[in-house]
Amino acid sequence: MSKQLWRRIRKPLAQSRFVKSVVASVLAQALRFIRLTNPLTKGSTAIAGGEYAHLEPGIIALWHGQHLMAPVFYPRGRPLVAMVSRSADAELNALVLEKFNIQTVRGSGGRENARHLDKGGAKALIALKKSLAADKNAAMIADIPHGTPRDAGLGIVLLARLSGRPILPTAIATSRHKVLEKSWDKTTINLPFGRSSIVVGEPVFVPQDADDAQMELKRQELTHSLNMATAQAYRLVDARS
Repeated sequence: MSKQLWRRIRKPLAQSRFVKSVVASVLAQALRFIRLTNPLTKGSTAIAGGEYAHLEPGIIALWHGQHLMAPVFYPRGRPLVAMVSRSADAELNALVLEKFNIQTVRGSGGRENARHLDKGGAKALIALKKSLAADKNAAMIADIPHGTPRDAGLGIVLLARLSGRPILPTAIATSRHKVLEKSWDKTTINLPFGRSSIVVGEPVFVPQDADDAQMELKRQELTHSLNMATAQAYRLVDARS
């Protein structure tokens, strides 16, 4: 009887905005606790401000599966607008971001061919461009959902070309973590009671008159810079002082 009851209420619960908000609040508190118990290592940089403040507003690029701690490390009071997928699964991500006063736009900007963005993706890029023009940082996941992990798509490169703002390849790591090996992007769940690091890689500048060949080169440059930043972030947390 209990199983039948659960089956009846499971779907309405999953669709409930109230339930999702409660879950998002719990997740936000968990992220804050993980941040509190993972002091930054020497050699870490800041997601915003610090040595890259002169490049703001900028486009913060993150990899799928390596981005979960970004909202809790982002400095309070500095406006940020993040692109979040329009999928139902990503709605919880958007709610968590809102708990940190981070604005969201819904769309997918990681397309292989930037000329063929769907309507939602195009609208999201336009919204991010307006945010950058209003002196707000933007954040995007660089690789394509369910595509090749840690290989940048052209959507974020297109945003850099349209806005004239630089891409800041950003990696966050914790020494204690669990990798979900069966997930397509090897999602990393960060755990408490370790060390953390933030590394901003070599910024990527995209000319506003870049042609297709230049766009592809910039996509490759972003992939390399973000992978190097990710590797350095893990080296920092794995180093023993």
